Amino acid sequence: MLVELRKEVSSSFTLDAKFTANGKPLGILGASGSGKSMTLRCIAGLATPTQGRIVLNGRVLFDSKQGINLPPHQRRIGFVFQNYALFPHMNVAEHIGFGLQELPKPQRNKRVWKYIELMHLQGLENRYPHELSGGQQQRVALARAMAIAPEALLLDEPLSALDTYLRNQIEMLLTEVFSNYQGATLFVTHKLEEAYRVCGNLLVLSEGNVIGYDSKEAIFEHPPSFRVAQLTECKNFSRVEIIDHQKIQALDWNCSLSVVEPIRKSLAYVGIRAHHLRFLKEPNQDNTFPCWLVTMSETQHRVTLYLNLYTPSRNPKQYHLQAEVFKEKWHQIKAWPEPWYVELDALRLILMES
Repeated sequence: MLVELRKEVSSSFTLDAKFTANGKPLGILGASGSGKSMTLRCIAGLATPTQGRIVLNGRVLFDSKQGINLPPHQRRIGFVFQNYALFPHMNVAEHIGFGLQELPKPQRNKRVWKYIELMHLQGLENRYPHELSGGQQQRVALARAMAIAPEALLLDEPLSALDTYLRNQIEMLLTEVFSNYQGATLFVTHKLEEAYRVCGNLLVLSEGNVIGYDSKEAIFEHPPSFRVAQLTECKNFSRVEIIDHQKIQALDWNCSLSVVEPIRKSLAYVGIRAHHLRFLKEPNQDNTFPCWLVTMSETQHRVTLYLNLYTPSRNPKQYHLQAEVFKEKWHQIKAWPEPWYVELDALRLILMES
């Protein structure tokens, strides 16, 4: 799939997206209002780009210069909506067969049953949406989208309405489905962990523009800019000054850091993810600094520690770094006398342009 589109949504917002999607599922990340859903709607034919070109397997779906704009039912695209978009008067089997009316009845019934089995909906085929759980409704929506044998599958925040248990179940199902699906897959979400588990590649949108597009490993480990790092949930940033070809000054952390990545003249920020900070009893490593605990917060499994370097701080809003550790590790280090020592591993530092 080739997407080159520009959509003037309003006087204050324009979507400008260019990318390709083949093979691995592509996760589309971004804050609310960044253009994620509009991108899918333009590809599906539910919204018309102002200009551009959309090509799927050599078929031109949209071309503003040539005046081509295929209607949605001719695009061979399956769409899973955030709210499932199920019809209250249709049962499970009727939903799955909704886009198969042109097939002979025996073939249509065979296709419907195939996806009832694939989505683990046996015994539910005669039930209506109000008789189904959220997870079951989502599986019906996915089965309906897949049953038409689409050349591309678009999913718009498909897990957002599910509780944690159901979300995990549907994630596992999606991973299984995607591994056997040969078409292009676009998966919109605002949750990095969700996209990372389900997709192989990531595209990051901000204010209508593509600001990151690469494998999930590259986007996560080497975000190309400060904004991409923010949207992929990096918590620790500092402005920098370059000291030499292997050393920088982190201005907001008031420390100098050795680095292993090449330093570009355009370098503006350094970052490190909260779970990459390492605690030591002694300052026997490079990039290791004394720190004091300012405050903390916890979930059922992890603890977030807010740290001030060099001196104690009694102001809960005055800290340099956030560290995330499992509770087992927290029970160890909280018994150590302060100051603790925190290491910012040179291999884990993220060097970013503005």
